[in-house]
Amino acid sequence: MSQSLIHSTLNEGVLTLTISRPEALNALNAEVISQLSDAIESAQSAPDVRIIVLTGSGEKAFVAGADIKEFADFNAKQGKELAQRGQDQLFNRVERSTKPVIAAVNGFALGGGLELAMACHVRIASDNARMGLPEVSLGVIPGYGGTQRLPQLVGKGKAMEMILTGGMINAEDGLACGLVNAVVPTEELLATADAMARKMMKNSPRALQTAIQAVLAGYEEGINGFDAEISCFGASFETEDFKEGTSAFIEKRKPQFSGK
Repeated sequence: MSQSLIHSTLNEGVLTLTISRPEALNALNAEVISQLSDAIESAQSAPDVRIIVLTGSGEKAFVAGADIKEFADFNAKQGKELAQRGQDQLFNRVERSTKPVIAAVNGFALGGGLELAMACHVRIASDNARMGLPEVSLGVIPGYGGTQRLPQLVGKGKAMEMILTGGMINAEDGLACGLVNAVVPTEELLATADAMARKMMKNSPRALQTAIQAVLAGYEEGINGFDAEISCFGASFETEDFKEGTSAFIEKRKPQFSGK
């Protein structure tokens, strides 16, 4: 039986998934990707999970990158399969989670680690966070969505700078360019992520799911995001959460959402 590399903690609706490979600064290898993918997938159908927080063990690293030893001798075909498998199995899976995923970025988030954080819906960084995509220094490029998600978050110019220099930026620079949503002291990181999760939890689970779907639609090739929003908006009117939300507003009480 393989060692558990993902530690799960459920606290009143908030599932915290902690990548636990501290000896390797939580680097992503095939087993971590597989186990984290399974944990994200299981959370989708777990009624007691409302929000997911993703973090790394210790204070040194969220995820320091991919495990280079695993693919140092790959050829082009194997490299392509590695990227395809990783994107399908984990990175796209995180982004398309029907439940919001918050990255609590502690320390280094480099290469695949930053790509994982960018696949999450929101990023909160500790003040000691260092983020970057150093792949070009190894003679390769980001392969887990980095060349696509980074420009979406920070703009083409800043993304080109980060990718082509391979350099790291600190948490405050990440906040300034829109890479992260907030920066807090390390000791407050998980509490801040939990507080944001609790804010999200006050809202309709079905509406959260639909909002994620609508936002992502605008980045999909061949899909008109505005049309997708109209469809998602219209569909919301036939949900139990809409009936409950509007009734609660009119009756001046707190809604009790079912997620249906």
